[in-house]
Order: sequence, then structure tokens, then C-alpha cells
Amino acid sequence: MSNSSSPDQGSTGFIIFISVIATIGGFLFGYDSGVINGTVKGLQQAFNSEAAGTGFSVSSMLLGCAVGAFFAGRLADKYGRKALLIVASIFFIVSAWGSGIATSTFEFVVYRILGGMAVGAASVMAPAYISEVAPARYRGMLTSVQQIAIICGLTASFFSNYFLAETAGGSTAMHWADYETWRWMFWVELIPASIFFLALLIIPESPRFLVASGKDDKARQVLVKLYGEVDGSAKLTEISNSLASDHHKPRLSDLFDKVKNRVRPIVWVGIGLAVLQQFVGINVVFYYGAVLWEAAGFTESEALQTNVLSGTISIAACLITFFLVDKIGRKPLLWFGSAGMAISLAVVAYAFAGAPVDAAGNLNLSQESGLLALYGANTYVFLFNMSWGPVMWVMLGEMFPNQIRGSGLAVAGLAQWLANFLVTWSFPIMLAGIGLSAAYSIYAFFALLSVFFVIFMVQETKGKELEQMEG
Repeated sequence: MSNSSSPDQGSTGFIIFISVIATIGGFLFGYDSGVINGTVKGLQQAFNSEAAGTGFSVSSMLLGCAVGAFFAGRLADKYGRKALLIVASIFFIVSAWGSGIATSTFEFVVYRILGGMAVGAASVMAPAYISEVAPARYRGMLTSVQQIAIICGLTASFFSNYFLAETAGGSTAMHWADYETWRWMFWVELIPASIFFLALLIIPESPRFLVASGKDDKARQVLVKLYGEVDGSAKLTEISNSLASDHHKPRLSDLFDKVKNRVRPIVWVGIGLAVLQQFVGINVVFYYGAVLWEAAGFTESEALQTNVLSGTISIAACLITFFLVDKIGRKPLLWFGSAGMAISLAVVAYAFAGAPVDAAGNLNLSQESGLLALYGANTYVFLFNMSWGPVMWVMLGEMFPNQIRGSGLAVAGLAQWLANFLVTWSFPIMLAGIGLSAAYSIYAFFALLSVFFVIFMVQETKGKELEQMEG
């Protein structure tokens, strides 16, 4: 099938439908990450331990994400993309129920790690699945929906937490069936998690996985349903030819080039994209967003509203990428975002320079510096969600050759979540040791570094079929 060919209208609708189902995993990714913010007081009261809500439980979830991303990528090569997404949906259900019913810190952390494994698995498998079923001409658009789904999930958790707390009179107050409100905050996730599980049962397996597993007849059936009889058969031949030179079941050792005796360069590019996406400090900005708004003179209520506004801005930024990623390409969005983030982070660092912190840990910025930090941080968040937020996942899902896609995603996903953990863990240390201005200067440095990484290391994938990817 040539690059110019495309599915008919009915097939296109089916591709969009199954891609949207896969992105429910992204929604749960965002929801599971955000729901904990509204439950901290309840956890502290129930378990008499601050660490359960603000310390180890958060970081242990990120480690669960790393484990989930790594093993999902590997196991998906053995059992299939759809199968691993189904397992992730079950983990989401068990984690949501267990986190709400937990009676001890240990029990709670175990369920949160399970949730983290589900998040990690969904984070790499959803874009991989979409990339393997979508035509090249709008593959980027469909994969970028993953980031929109993540932000929608995050925002939904904030709204859900707010609604439950308002109706019950607080997160620690008793609510329906004589259970505390914070427990219901976790249980609400059972609704989208169950929908995800049931919807996954009706989507087909990735045709590229089926070919790699020697199931050509099943692959043909899926490809014909996706692309039509003529193009589906042609695509089957194209996929088979791409695997014919080294037709064995994918394995982790495929990432190593035995001829040149080195790790394949594309693997290092994938790791670089995954790590730099985190080293620009996005999760720190999200985590300390409310501090910025209040430091700029906003009340607590206004800060909450501003957080919602930031979520809306993020979705708008992702929508821009949705329409541009298959028109102007991946590289222009990445290097433009990198340059813009470097400047906006430098502005935030400048605003924090010399700003005192009181005993309660609150920033004492002047109104001018506070607004400068506010605008700089919002600009940074907008640029991230227009570039590295969605485009990194698009590229990881499509840049690896068929033979090493699962293994490449496993390693890149592991690197991404470990980098996330490192940034989250190190920020409080940097805050106490070198201060906010220096910390944000470091993130600005990595944003600047990412400009050169994109220009010299990243290859454009716009319009290329997955069978054309080289490693």
C-alpha cells in the first residue's frame, strides 16, 4: 500500500473508533495521577501517616509506572498489544477499588503500585497500538489524542474530587454508604476503568503483532477491515516483507546491533526523547502550580480556578498539535517547543531570583515578579502541551522498526518513568539546597539542550509508513 492510499470512509470511522478506545487508557493515566491530590487529608487521618498521601505512595506509584512500562512493552511482543491493554484495565479496576478500601499504609501503597503499573503499561501501549492500526497520513493526529486524554483525565479527577468534597462537606467527611469521601474519590475511577475494559473486548489485535507472531490469516482479516480488501492485502505483504529478513519473535536483544556491536542508535534517540521530556521539569510546574498562583496574589479559590484554566489551556495546546502534527511534522513542533520552553523557564527562574521563602514554605514575591512567574509558567505549560507533551508519545509509538517496537518502547518507557521519578524526588532537595531560581534554571538548560538534540538526533517520521522506519 502506498503512502497516498487511504481507507474508505467506513474504515476510517472504524480506525478512529478503536483509536479512541485505546486513548481511554490515557484518560485513566491522567485520572489516576490526579486523584491523589484530593485525598491527602483523608489518607493522613485514616492511616495517621503523612507519607501515605504525600511521600512514598506518590513516588512508589511512579516506580510502578516504570515497571509497568518496561514489562508491558516486552510482554506485548509475546501476548499482544490488545492483551496488555486489557491487563492494564484490570489493574486500573483493582487499584481503584483497593485504594479506596485500604485500611493501612502498606495496603494502600500496594494498590497504588498496581495502579502505577497500569499507568505505565497504558502510557506505552496505547500510542503503540494506535500507530500500528492508523494510516501514516493521520497517524500523528490520532496518537496525539493520547495527551488530550491524559489532561482530560487529570482535569476530570479534579472536578470529581471537588464535587464529592463539596457535596459531603470535605474529603474526610462521611459520604454514601457511610464511607469517607476520599474513598469515593478513588472509587469513581471504577466507572471509566470498567468502560475501558469492556470496550477493549471489541477492538481487534494489532495486525503488525499478528504478522510478527506468524498469524497472517488473522492479520489479513484485521487489515481488510481497517483498509479495505485491496489495500489491506497490499499492507499485509508490506508488513511481511519488512520482517522477512529477520523473521523471529521480537526479543530484547534485537535492540543490539550485532554487526556493529553496539546498541542501535534509534534506541538512544528514544531514550533521549523520553528522558528530556521529564528533565524540562513539567511535573514540578504542575505540582507547584497552586503555589505560583497564590504567590502572584490570588486567593486559594482563585488559585483553584486558575488550575482549571491551565488545564483548559493545555487541552487547547494539544488541539493545535492535533491539527498540525501531520501537516508540518514532528521535528518542527519539538524544536519550536524546546526553544520556547527554554525562554519561558528562564523567565520563571528570573522571577524567582532572590525571592524569599517564609517559614511555612510560601513564596514572598512582589506583585510584578509573581505575575511574571505566572505568565512564564503558563506559557511554558502551553508550549509543552503543544510540543513535547503529545509529540514525544507520537514518536515513541511510531519511530521504531516493527521488529523492535515493543522492546524499544519498553526501554524508552522505563527511562521516561525513571526520569519522572528522579525529577519528582530531586526537586524538594534542590528547593532546600539551591533554591527555586537555580532549580528552574536547570530545567531551562535541559529545554535548551533538547533543541540541539532534536535538530541533530531526531529523524522526521511524518508521512512514513511504519515499515519504512529504520533503526
